[in-house]
Amino acid sequence: MVNLKYAMVQSINTKALLTLASVIRRPYLAAPHLHVPTISDVNYQSMKDHCGIKAIMFDKDNTLTAPYATEIHEKAALGLQNAIDVFGLDNVAILSNSAGTKDDEDYEDAIQIESELGINVIRHNDKKPGGLKEVLQHFEDNGVDNPSELCMVGDRLLTDIVFGNLYGMLTVHCLPLCSGSENISDNKVAKFVRTVENKYMFRSLPGKWTRARTIPHAVWEGEDKCPLILVHINSDNELWKNNDEREEEDDNNQTQLASGQS
Repeated sequence: MVNLKYAMVQSINTKALLTLASVIRRPYLAAPHLHVPTISDVNYQSMKDHCGIKAIMFDKDNTLTAPYATEIHEKAALGLQNAIDVFGLDNVAILSNSAGTKDDEDYEDAIQIESELGINVIRHNDKKPGGLKEVLQHFEDNGVDNPSELCMVGDRLLTDIVFGNLYGMLTVHCLPLCSGSENISDNKVAKFVRTVENKYMFRSLPGKWTRARTIPHAVWEGEDKCPLILVHINSDNELWKNNDEREEEDDNNQTQLASGQS
């Protein structure tokens, strides 16, 4: 079920705006350690065994679910179950900039998501890239003593990846799950910003330069020495070509919808 009641307020992320100055000075804050098509393409067992990771957090919209939906997306279902099997239910959680925030009245959506997905939604006042205090409090009884023992997974560079890199976490960037009619309810501001992030901060020549200077993780020595991606795409170009086609489909659907309403 799609819930649109906080779709607009989610666009306002003052923490991300304030952090933008830091990213301009240090663009490598937005460079993830890993980039995968979906969360189902990650080797969580190797992450736990060889990278010192004790707990993992997922963004929600377009990482686990369709935008503002509360049920797991079919492309993410295997990945979420694998993460739970490896880390245990108490060490897997959602850190969202919608559910679990002050925009989520009485945490109704967080409660519904927890019921449907079976994992905790971390309550936090500051949106990513803020919220570290609440994250550490959430995992403090599970043996997490340092942010470097956490992994942050999401589709947004300026929120999910910057948040993780600011505090030394392992960071995993994934493509948005949905396209076409599935993505019709996505927040327009978030979709625009994500497109700009991916095209100019990740895929452009400056983006590639930045990715080559990703902040090292305290334990993980890199994909060459400790592979964490289950199946490697032949090239970034192939991966992004598919994403471009999906984004073009989204734009066409939005145009058709607007024409139908006029």
